[in-house]
Amino acid sequence: MTNKRRDFMKKTALFSLGGAAVSSLGFAANDTKKMNTELNGIRPKVLFFDVNETLLDLTTMKKSVGDALGGRPDLLPLWFTTMLQYSLVTTVGRQYNDFGIIGVAALQMVAANNGITISESDAKTAILTPLRSIPAHPEVKAALSELKQAGYKLVSFTNSSNIGVETQFKNAGLIDYFDHRLSIEDIGKFKPHTDAYDWAARKMGISPNECMLVAAHGWDIAGALWANWRGAFISRPGAQLYPLADKPEINESDLKLITEKLITLK
Repeated sequence: MTNKRRDFMKKTALFSLGGAAVSSLGFAANDTKKMNTELNGIRPKVLFFDVNETLLDLTTMKKSVGDALGGRPDLLPLWFTTMLQYSLVTTVGRQYNDFGIIGVAALQMVAANNGITISESDAKTAILTPLRSIPAHPEVKAALSELKQAGYKLVSFTNSSNIGVETQFKNAGLIDYFDHRLSIEDIGKFKPHTDAYDWAARKMGISPNECMLVAAHGWDIAGALWANWRGAFISRPGAQLYPLADKPEINESDLKLITEKLITLK
């Protein structure tokens, strides 16, 4: 009985210490999140922009993909998360395929799991044809113009291919707003891998904490913050921040509202 009592007391003590440690870590994390939600008064040297959904409106492509899935728009979130999942699988496996090609494969997977037959050719047509000519969100051009007039350096930073984003920007009328276009195609590692953000910062010749990512994807903002970048989240419909990552200092519903905050920085 004495030995059992001693074992019980040891376990209780260890549990208490563990609880104290978790509690301490929890408070530290909360403090960090609180700090990151306060707008830093210093301008980032470069604004990096995600492209699809952040700048470009995917409504047309979503309809096309939904039609290819037998009129099942409810499967669109599953398709996108599957595409993102396998882009990360590719990166972890030290492989590389064009993001659009991974999207085609993911569409075939989702279709097969839901009793829908779709050929590789039809999947490519459903995704890539509308993706090349999707328009910018209504507020984007005016906001980008205002940021350029305020002296910001604007760089696009995407998981899409170089030729893909160039085609999109030409068709959407965005090509002249950006000082540089960066694609992870040149490093072969998809965002949100930390190496992708480190590479982008080096390409611009600046430190990570001098970079700010503007994106409408919680996973992208989380990756940027973990790479010691700053973040501005566009909370477009259906977009959510990752609760286990720190919060970015800017969180607004469109690029116009984010721009209003950015131009106040000195």
